[in-house]
Amino acid sequence: MDRSVHLQLNSRLVPALTLVLLVVQLVAPYDGWLILLVGLGAAWLAAYLWTRSLARHLLLHREMRFGWAQVGDRLEERFTLHNSGLFPAIWIEVCDHTRMPGYQVSRATGVGAHASNRWTTQSVCRQRGLFQLGPTSLRSGDPLGIYQVEIHYSDQVSLLVTPPVLPLPSIHVSPGGRAGEGRPRPEAPELTVSAAGVREYTPGDSLRWIHWRTSARKQKFYVHVFEGTPAGDWWILLDMDGKAQAGSGQDSTLEHSVILAASLTEKGLREGKAVGLAAGGDKAVWLPPREGAGQRWNVLRSLATVSTGRLSLDQMLKRIQPALGQRASLLIITANTHLDWLPSLLPLMWGGAVPTVLLFDRATFGAQNGATPLADRLGHLGIAHYVIPREMLDRPELRPGQRGKWEWRVMPTGRAVAVSRPDSLEWKELG
Repeated sequence: MDRSVHLQLNSRLVPALTLVLLVVQLVAPYDGWLILLVGLGAAWLAAYLWTRSLARHLLLHREMRFGWAQVGDRLEERFTLHNSGLFPAIWIEVCDHTRMPGYQVSRATGVGAHASNRWTTQSVCRQRGLFQLGPTSLRSGDPLGIYQVEIHYSDQVSLLVTPPVLPLPSIHVSPGGRAGEGRPRPEAPELTVSAAGVREYTPGDSLRWIHWRTSARKQKFYVHVFEGTPAGDWWILLDMDGKAQAGSGQDSTLEHSVILAASLTEKGLREGKAVGLAAGGDKAVWLPPREGAGQRWNVLRSLATVSTGRLSLDQMLKRIQPALGQRASLLIITANTHLDWLPSLLPLMWGGAVPTVLLFDRATFGAQNGATPLADRLGHLGIAHYVIPREMLDRPELRPGQRGKWEWRVMPTGRAVAVSRPDSLEWKELG
């Protein structure tokens, strides 16, 4: 434990009076001056010895129950003060220098001689990020306030606060490499997969699966619908272009995009998909698709510290193109309502990637331009898309530690609307 002690004179009144009385007693001896001199001198000495004892014998132990948390979780810490000296600490200021928004554990307390004082603190993690708990300092002194001691503990503990993972409304992710509703898994031979019907051709479908007889009769292209289960990887493309964001603080498209990316990652991994993440923020994030709990932690850790950058969605789409396989589902999370990035999306679709665009409605975040024009254009191109309003992810009841079930309905326009709300909502502590 790295501990430094600084003892200083807090009040000069008693030492000054003592020196004055000493000079007066030497110049004009008098019993009254002598009594005052002895009294003040004894108080001065006692204050020094008292504070010196506190400097040597006061110890603080700070313990944290968890090394990481999600936004909305309760962080619990335990503090223990030990005083092994002969003098009690009548007053102690415990000063915490943690720079985590909304986190305050400083307090005033005391501890007796040869005694201990223990307490716990709880606080709700309100912002994602990587924070340092500590350093911590103690400030105490003698009862007369003549001397003051400050004990500084420079030890720090890292705390990673990840974005919350929320239950989402019914969002259908277009399966990658689909020839109908999807392609078979790699272990299932394609020649043995039976066709269950046909449907109209959409961009991204393989030309190998065109049903020529139906296409000739309908005068437009139709493709087989297979009974095989789609097994394409999920690539989550998170648009972190600072110019495309709307709102501020926690009530912004930036924070809602991060929450949506974390929630989609959980959804994909639970469905047995290999999930990858690409984000072009201040520090680019590139996590190739993988399965399992390890990938969940990698994604959450990256999302905890991701921030906005200058890389546009158009540039991101061009950079990710070589990494996408023909069976990849591309989930684009963006608040960019301009049409300039669509030309960069089409080559990915021609290469076999199947996009699902999750478009935030900027108007619900206080911006002037809404998502309707872009949503209409995506509909004309046959690209699956959803318009995400602020209300969908701005529900404290959905955060970790709450109980209740929300039900959502996705309208034909792609907008998600809440149709059922929970009745009882309570925090659930980590344990």
